[in-house]
Amino acid sequence: MAECDVFKLFELIDLTSLNETDHEETISVLCQKVTMANHHVAAVCIFPSFVTTARKALTDQAVRIATVVNFPEGTDTLDTVLASICEVISHGANEVDVVFPYVTYLQGEKEKAYDFIRACKKACGEHVLLKVILETGALQDPLTIEEVSYNVCLSGADFLKTSTGKIATGATPEAARAMLTVIKKMPRPIGFKVSGGVRTVEQAMHYIQLAEDIMGPAFVTPEHFRIGASQLVDTLRERVL
Repeated sequence: MAECDVFKLFELIDLTSLNETDHEETISVLCQKVTMANHHVAAVCIFPSFVTTARKALTDQAVRIATVVNFPEGTDTLDTVLASICEVISHGANEVDVVFPYVTYLQGEKEKAYDFIRACKKACGEHVLLKVILETGALQDPLTIEEVSYNVCLSGADFLKTSTGKIATGATPEAARAMLTVIKKMPRPIGFKVSGGVRTVEQAMHYIQLAEDIMGPAFVTPEHFRIGASQLVDTLRERVL
């Protein structure tokens, strides 16, 4: 892998720590990994309680702060989620990764699930990205994933994201293809984030190639394409430092 490819991949990463054992020190250490040879990751993705910690720890203000709500089961009440969104934005979050209420959807209350996303986008406003985690491992069927992707895009999502990484089935190429196929048809730009089990350079490059094949090479920039990962950053740093 050429050094230029290492840096390109590094800049696409949402450096993620969503562990129950996280504390302020682990988040501070995480934030020390965001830069490499004058390049930086796209964002750090952390629990809401650590947004303020990350904001203080990040010396490179170009690194965005992402956090999660309705996470990981996707079963919180809408009022709880909206309150969380307002709180994390006030503490400095630039991006909100919300779990699509897939249980509600699978129980047949589809419009209620989409209304949930519409309300979340309204709370985020125009300047905070809303990345919707579909939990494709629970939706399973590619046609279902396409249906949800299409309607979530119409409901205001700025990004579609594959997985929480908290259930047995994370990201898969089949799910990614279904989501990217829908994104390509949208009349406005929608980003794509693959997460949940992307641990190696080879896996990451496979998803990059898939996105380039469907969307074209210009799509694969931090503005439109992200990889949620943790140990992948350490692997890349070992190759350069």
